[in-house]
Amino acid sequence: MIDLHLHTNASDGLLAPEALVARVAEAGITVMAVTDHDTVAGIDRAEAAAAARGIRLIPGIEITAVEDGRDVHVLGYFFDRAHRPLADFLDAQRADRRRRVREMTARLAALGMPIDLEAVLARQGAHAVGRPAIADALVRAGYVATRTEAFDRFLGNDGAAFVPRQGAAVAAVVGVIREAGGLASIAHPGLHRDLALIERLVDGDGAPDAIEVFHTDHDAAATARLLDLAERAGILVTGGSDFHGDAAGRPVGLGRINLPADRFERFAAKARPS
Repeated sequence: MIDLHLHTNASDGLLAPEALVARVAEAGITVMAVTDHDTVAGIDRAEAAAAARGIRLIPGIEITAVEDGRDVHVLGYFFDRAHRPLADFLDAQRADRRRRVREMTARLAALGMPIDLEAVLARQGAHAVGRPAIADALVRAGYVATRTEAFDRFLGNDGAAFVPRQGAAVAAVVGVIREAGGLASIAHPGLHRDLALIERLVDGDGAPDAIEVFHTDHDAAATARLLDLAERAGILVTGGSDFHGDAAGRPVGLGRINLPADRFERFAAKARPS
């Protein structure tokens, strides 16, 4: 079983790398990728834990691009995690995350819901901080009951405290991943309201190597539609559960969403030197 979309607490996952690997092993997964948001901080620990259990770990990441004012997540695989330009790019991404968190915290305070931002940042440490950390702070402060409620009322795109992201375009993110020797895939494209945007991205300059077809939030119709899109565009496909933890307020696809082995081999073959 192959799952190429997993998160640790280095970004917005709930489990430490070692605990994630333990859950992966329980689910019967034999090939995995840690794809934390804008950071590779969890990969080394996950890799060591995976090796001890005989699980193959693929270096991964999920980078947020901005296209037509919308977030588009780009997954990267098989890259050199020590590549200096990639590290510098990720430093800038995380700096913008902190800028955005500060602005959303200020909006929440203006709405009568102050939270301790410094405590939020300290809790996250050097890891990538984002809206889930604010949502958890709102829960701890008693302003909302769950992370989902925090997003629905305040932090989602239509929420009163929402602040849009600033970032590189998809083609630029794809370029950074490729310069580091990796392959790029558009994450969960079935969740985008505008499929035409995804079609333009896979057909234009700087197109990714793949799109993520198999995903917890893709139903059968979306999966079939995306498989057809990948075939028409002549690109590969990836897949994974997008697991953040058992209590992350989202469906759990761990052990249920699987990238077929033949699809994985075709993708991995492109990463191997000729």
